[in-house]
Amino acid sequence: MTFQPAPWPRKLRSQEWYGGTSRDAIYHRGWLKNQGYPDDLFDGRPVIGVLNTWSELTPCNGHLRELAEKVKAGIWEAGGFPVEVPVFSASENTFRPTAMMFRNLAAMSIEEQIRGQPIDGCVLMVGCDKTTPSLLMAAASCDLPSIVVTGGPMLNGWFQGERIGSGTHLWRFSEAVKAGEMSQETFLEAESAVTRSTGTCNTMGTASSMASMAEALGMALSGNAAIPAVDSRRRVMAQLSGRRIVQMVKDDLKPSDIMTRAAFENAVRVNGAIGGSTNAVVHLLAIAGRMEVDLTLDDWDRCGRDVPTIVNLQPSGEHLMEEFFYAGGLPVVLRTLGDAGLLHKQALTVSGGPIWDEVSGAQNWNEDVIRPVGRALTSQGGIAVVRGNLAPNGAVLKPSAASPALMKHRGRAVVFEDIDDYKARITDEALEVDETSILVLKNCGPKGYPGMAEVGNMGLPPKLLRRGITDMIRISDARMSGTAYGTVVLHTSPEAAAGGPLAVVRTGDMIELDVPARRLHLDVSDEELQARLDTWVPTHEAAQSGYAMLHQAHVEGADVGADLDFLKGCRGSPVARDSH
Repeated sequence: MTFQPAPWPRKLRSQEWYGGTSRDAIYHRGWLKNQGYPDDLFDGRPVIGVLNTWSELTPCNGHLRELAEKVKAGIWEAGGFPVEVPVFSASENTFRPTAMMFRNLAAMSIEEQIRGQPIDGCVLMVGCDKTTPSLLMAAASCDLPSIVVTGGPMLNGWFQGERIGSGTHLWRFSEAVKAGEMSQETFLEAESAVTRSTGTCNTMGTASSMASMAEALGMALSGNAAIPAVDSRRRVMAQLSGRRIVQMVKDDLKPSDIMTRAAFENAVRVNGAIGGSTNAVVHLLAIAGRMEVDLTLDDWDRCGRDVPTIVNLQPSGEHLMEEFFYAGGLPVVLRTLGDAGLLHKQALTVSGGPIWDEVSGAQNWNEDVIRPVGRALTSQGGIAVVRGNLAPNGAVLKPSAASPALMKHRGRAVVFEDIDDYKARITDEALEVDETSILVLKNCGPKGYPGMAEVGNMGLPPKLLRRGITDMIRISDARMSGTAYGTVVLHTSPEAAAGGPLAVVRTGDMIELDVPARRLHLDVSDEELQARLDTWVPTHEAAQSGYAMLHQAHVEGADVGADLDFLKGCRGSPVARDSH
């Protein structure tokens, strides 16, 4: 793709606030000058909003205030005027009922901040799982020049001589305690070793997956995704991004120029190659919906099906993000895909040029971390989309984190009506369940939880863990953490709370999963299934007020991104009417 920069100089959007000698211009300039800004900063230079999701209650993003200073230094150097703006920050570690419920609220509020304030371009300062998609959704809806700067992953964890990954080992150690293989005291001792520096999860969890998605989409500078949070090169990347956004504004290089269908297809393939999070599915669908790109679950299966998983990182493999960076990071993955004919090489990036120009010279410094295609972790690593009478609109599974022996399986359903029912019964020694059973969890989708919490990777019954059982098929309308693993079918659509077939599955029903055939089937007749649906009544809790009520009333299914129905589409960024 060839990008033609807009003529420069030209009148910028911010000049509608700050330009001229009218009463309103004096009003806007005068108030901002109370911070000590000189006159010539309002002379038509680009005003760049540094949209910062820093929060002390978003631990992954706790260092973004310092990183923002490097971004601002780059903006000053390039002749721009940086203004740091704190924006909605939803942490997966702290927000209840789930940060996913607030992704759309964050996107909506940030979109209005961009639209209603005097900025010409945006630096999206992100890190934790939902901050990356929410800011990209907002930027897509406004279509102002924007660039992503991620906070980077934390350093490797080490405990008792073993490399341990945030999230992934939390699940493993928790199961080991239930199985009687680890003491509670040892589990507590491991706590501080898991998260030993600032930054996001050091596994290929959702945060690192979404950082990779931003780079694969072309919305971040090449190499941004993998640099550790505490590495000096992360600060250099921030400063270079600050310089770059100024030129992007001058060129009028917008998200709609970059996030094209080709870019989304590149991102889908990259997610398969890195063993990325299933959460990337719902986030990319939402971003594409804002960008008015017709991306579907079928595209995820079509584009990702034959992509090998070549990045040997937890939870699919062995290593952590530190090693991924040292091995060459995402540029090596992109080059490998390009050499295999699996990359749209001419897709545009924030650099102003095609993605292939950025990555064609990337070198792999560790072929155990980023494997050659011939030694891939799995030959078909893309997200698998399964359908059938249990999931008419689709459900997803991550093959690289699943057990090969369970990819074709027929088993008896053990049903939990909601997460509270699961918690109350899963430890019951009398629960009728064995390793051939299929655990089914209802009412945990976008409407049902509400917000679609990361509870789909249900812990196994302790009585099976003690027998050495480490995986079972689990089916739900929920999500799971990108750091989790197992043969877990997620995002089942329509969800139970919306009256999907999942709502009427009963304990004792037989279910068949056939991932190679992309089939998920409830073994009851069409007549029986319809009779159950005809008598179904909702059992999930209905919100009575506030954002939760708005969310339940307007959230769409996971199969189309779980965005609010009235937020889809690119609305642009017209200058707000002046009321002074």
